[in-house]
Amino acid sequence: MWQLTLPWWELVLRATLVYAALLLLIRISGRRTVGQFTPFDLLVVMLLSESVSNALSGGDESAVAGLIGASTLIGLNLVVAVVTARSATLQTILQGEPVLVGKDGYIFRDALRRQHVPESDLRQALREAECELESMQCAFLEADGRISILKKPETG
Repeated sequence: MWQLTLPWWELVLRATLVYAALLLLIRISGRRTVGQFTPFDLLVVMLLSESVSNALSGGDESAVAGLIGASTLIGLNLVVAVVTARSATLQTILQGEPVLVGKDGYIFRDALRRQHVPESDLRQALREAECELESMQCAFLEADGRISILKKPETG
């Protein structure tokens, strides 16, 4: 239970490689993966967890190996948080930037398609913002997957 079958540094290296690969895959897959989970997205996350389990542990099922892997992942997450808080360039690379998906009552369907976001998600965001399409000044798909709606200023 407490005896490692692999060197500790290999567990750290494995966790680092898996973390980096998953971070890249999630960035490539689009914002919807992060922001708005459908049941299918949740299933993918659960299966991802299971599929990388052996890659993290290298077959070492000891408690120490699990703790080393978990500590490495939490440490990497902390490093990413610190680095992105201090560098706008790295924040853009790792987390992305908002994407304009609508303006002046017009929906940019190509932008939604490129981001793998259905138009119904934008329409839901409009309803939640209590904003008619014609009253929309801008709609942004945020880096975290949420859709922000800016209303046109009321005249009168």
